[in-house]
Amino acid sequence: MFVFVCVRCGSELTAPLSQVALPAHARQKYGNGLQLPVLMESGTYAMDPEPWGPPWRRWEEVVPGEAAARGTHAPVHALSDGVSGAVVIAPGATRGAVLVPEKRGGACCGFDGSDGPNMACAACGLLVASRIDDCSLWQAVGLAPNAVRHLPVEGADAGPSSWADLLAEGAGVPPTEPIASWGEPFRASDRWHWSPQWVAAAGQALAHLLVASEGRAVAVPDGLTAKMFRRALDTLLPAGGPRRRAVLAGPGQPAHDGADILLVPSHPQTGKAWTPATPARLVPLPFGVWLPLVLPEPQLPAPSSGPLPDGVLRDDPPTPNVHDVFRIDWEVFRRTLSRLPVVRTPWLRELHDNLTQHVRTGLL
Repeated sequence: MFVFVCVRCGSELTAPLSQVALPAHARQKYGNGLQLPVLMESGTYAMDPEPWGPPWRRWEEVVPGEAAARGTHAPVHALSDGVSGAVVIAPGATRGAVLVPEKRGGACCGFDGSDGPNMACAACGLLVASRIDDCSLWQAVGLAPNAVRHLPVEGADAGPSSWADLLAEGAGVPPTEPIASWGEPFRASDRWHWSPQWVAAAGQALAHLLVASEGRAVAVPDGLTAKMFRRALDTLLPAGGPRRRAVLAGPGQPAHDGADILLVPSHPQTGKAWTPATPARLVPLPFGVWLPLVLPEPQLPAPSSGPLPDGVLRDDPPTPNVHDVFRIDWEVFRRTLSRLPVVRTPWLRELHDNLTQHVRTGLL
């Protein structure tokens, strides 16, 4: 475990933290005016390998070849010339740092980090972090890598959990949840939404699914997996011809001989995808999203009156249905695809460049 301290005066800026993988939804913007929760779990931190924050340069201003050298292989709106390697933590994990109100950026309801670091070391005044908590953004603090350093603390980390331990814990993310508007308390009448984590995970996974498809149609399992991907796959890939078959695979799941593509979990602490004994085309999903796909929670088919049937241990009402079509987070998808070198393939580059038109016309 580590604590992060100010490079100028050595004051502690965080509680003791253990490293985990950066969540797939780390840079997501979800909806309009909605109140999203904290990004990182208590007691954890993640490293963001990509630069973020000002100064920014529009794509037209980038020197040819520079973007590819920085890991971006298709046009994006702008590239950050900020420092890479920000340490992402929960706001509650900060210690000894204060907000600088005049550096709130272009936010409407809170802070968005677009003005650069907006938190200063309380002891010496050095700008050390960016607080992000604007509406429709995940609440987080990004410690500036050139303003902090980490020190080990007593108490060794237990190491990454095994796949068996993760399955036993059963920490899945529900596919739907209620989300309140910014600044308002949760009410029973609040509208239920598809989970922001699910739509971000779908955007990230779809980019890898398209690469694995090699331009051929893809069949996915019925149920939630179909709701996540089938509409997008059928729109973006050509119809006809033999389909590649994508199946759910991973720890505790039966072998899927003959499958062309495996949808597998990524480890929440290491970020590494589960790998089968034999090589296969792998499409990673966050473990919390993968788990409900392979082990969906059973529900009664309809409410009933009278005493509870044998074997039924609860009588709370079923989770409300979300009537909206599942819509993939297309910004997460585009960002993921643009950072895969194979996007230079003509059919993928055309798909990337025409995505906005598909979204605006309602095809996606």
